[in-house]
Amino acid sequence: MNEVMEMKAYMVNKLAMMLMEHDREMSMEQALGIVFNSDTYQKIMNDKTRLYYQSPLYVFSFLDQELKLGKMN
Repeated sequence: MNEVMEMKAYMVNKLAMMLMEHDREMSMEQALGIVFNSDTYQKIMNDKTRLYYQSPLYVFSFLDQELKLGKMN
């Protein structure tokens, strides 16, 4: 696994953990499902956005908005 892939995997893991912190009833599988099915995930995986270089808290703000308001543009 190269460095970029590791950064992306770390970001996905952190986002799932943050979702679980906000909802103590949520399992890791549920949290990962939410992340993997989000527009935010697609942006993390897109090398052009370089979103994986940002802090997990910053990226979580995008995911949180997406979950509250629906899909992002």
